[in-house]
Amino acid sequence: MSIMSTEHNLPADLRELQIEIEGHARSYGLDFYETIFEVLNYDELSEIAALGGFPTRYPHWRFGMEYEQLSKGYRYGLQKIYEMVINNDPCYAYLLRCNQRVDQKLVMAHVYGHNDFFKNNIWFSRTNRKMMDETANHGNRIRSYMERFGEETVESFIDSCLSLENLIDIHSPFIKRRDTADRYDFKDGEERPGDVVKFQSKDYMDSYLNPPEVLKEEARQKEFDKQKARQFPEQPERDVLLFLLENAPLNAWQRDVLDIVRQEAYYFTPQGQTKIMNEGWASFWHSTIMTTKILDHSELIDYADHHSGTMATQPGRLNPYKLGIELLRDIEERWNKGQFGPEFDECDDYEARLRWDKGLGLGRAKIFEVRQIHNDVTFIDTFLTPDFCRRHKMFSFKHNDQNETYEIESREFKTIKDRLLFGLTNFGQPIIRVKEGNYRNRSELYLQHEHFGLDLKLDHAQDTLRHLHRLWTRPVHIETNIDGRSTLLSFDGTDQTIRPLGGSTHEPSEPKAIRRG
Repeated sequence: MSIMSTEHNLPADLRELQIEIEGHARSYGLDFYETIFEVLNYDELSEIAALGGFPTRYPHWRFGMEYEQLSKGYRYGLQKIYEMVINNDPCYAYLLRCNQRVDQKLVMAHVYGHNDFFKNNIWFSRTNRKMMDETANHGNRIRSYMERFGEETVESFIDSCLSLENLIDIHSPFIKRRDTADRYDFKDGEERPGDVVKFQSKDYMDSYLNPPEVLKEEARQKEFDKQKARQFPEQPERDVLLFLLENAPLNAWQRDVLDIVRQEAYYFTPQGQTKIMNEGWASFWHSTIMTTKILDHSELIDYADHHSGTMATQPGRLNPYKLGIELLRDIEERWNKGQFGPEFDECDDYEARLRWDKGLGLGRAKIFEVRQIHNDVTFIDTFLTPDFCRRHKMFSFKHNDQNETYEIESREFKTIKDRLLFGLTNFGQPIIRVKEGNYRNRSELYLQHEHFGLDLKLDHAQDTLRHLHRLWTRPVHIETNIDGRSTLLSFDGTDQTIRPLGGSTHEPSEPKAIRRG
């Protein structure tokens, strides 16, 4: 996979299409950044897709592996990338050169939906809007480290950082987790730094009974003891990468590489938090613009074929395009007809609910409001209804270990909704916090898994401990739950151990450890 260059100049026919579609998008009230379209062949588009949309991103073998997967999938007829769009100001979007004209129309309309969502959804408001330039800066710095310290050394360290990139606090951009300490802000009754007990004495005896050098040493020792007794960190830290940045014994270049990985992880986080809404919003607008403004009669069959392919749901997989667009359409219809509020909710006549129409016409304004303030979790939690689930024949499923097949678990609304929210919360990944940075007073790292029904995969957990140890350089531990029992997984640089815990988290019992090399 080589570094490539792209050009901004669109062919004249595509430029005319862009101007027309952009005008239609604005007429519907969409508000977006300047959009720059670039036309690429499939190899070039696969390369940029493997790099996350950033042509000058830092080099790493993982991106090459993803490129091979994408390019082979296309050659074997297994998959096709129609478009890519980047959250940036200006917004960059990539078109596939071999697309039919109807596909280029669809993609452009879809891109303007994404662009509007990037600009206006609150969950994207804290992202870097100049990330195209920032990733180029990141790439240059990492390439310089590879030249100075060796490509294998730097790439191996990036391996460890990327293995930990999901150990961040996805809500921290909007929540103040730490209080800024003020050295002059003392709580009532709290001793000030340097306060020590002095013997009462006359002024002329004070220097003999309370020698200044002794008081100074006592104050130093008292402050040392206080710092030693303080919890480290004072509160469990969910942003594990930040804790490592601040406390791990890293070289300057290692700290910079870890910071780069962390910055990019936070940049991509809102895309995971809003996948259903973002794709649903873009699909809603490409469908609206295509069917009401720019679709030629001769293109109808091809458009219907490609749109239905995008909306198709495969067994065992949730299609965010389909769920997003249908739920947005449902919200628009409900608010147009007034199918919300206490009066409607209390109506238990099914036929009356179907005929309910107060002609309020609030639907379009409502979906713009939804687009602005919600993420996938709040979107599903707020607007998924029993009527919607029944109309779309939704159900939850689970694996039957006896038959080794997946079976329908339930068609109950609560079960369906709970399953959806469970899979969306923290992207369906476990929540890990740093509990102690000086475990057993040995500078060992102790993490805790918040178990809410999602077990750790032991092989993944042990790989994570191995990469954490590389950065921390001291033994690392993670407390989790296995088969209903608190368990401590540990790695000391040589051996992996699994040890059941006793009654106390930090004073575990000492049964025979199970060693896994």
